[in-house]
Amino acid sequence: VQLQASGGGLVQAGGSLRLSCAASGRTFSSYYMGWFRQAPGKEREFVAAISWNGGITYYADSVKGRFTISRDDAKKVEYLQMNSLKPEDTAVYYCARREGNTIGVISTPANYDYWGRGTLVTVSS
Repeated sequence: VQLQASGGGLVQAGGSLRLSCAASGRTFSSYYMGWFRQAPGKEREFVAAISWNGGITYYADSVKGRFTISRDDAKKVEYLQMNSLKPEDTAVYYCARREGNTIGVISTPANYDYWGRGTLVTVSS
């Protein structure tokens, strides 16, 4: 499975961006998708995830109410709509995928099987 993230860029504080993550290769019909981010000098942190059937979404407290994760199973694409962006949202954003319908702690990077290369989001003040 290969993941390709896109949609990053430079935006002013208060602006919006939509990230996409396209999956290719042999994929399961049930899977979890997540977004993580890593700012310079910091560890990778959980941002959002969506359950194997798309029925449940999870968010870090820092993005709750501003970011929305969604998925289009037919297109094998996951999205992260980011609104009201803040300078502290600046980071490289990575999409991740866990095949199947079980996962441990959804916010733990090690529980994901595949990762995209990342897309840079820069929010200016």
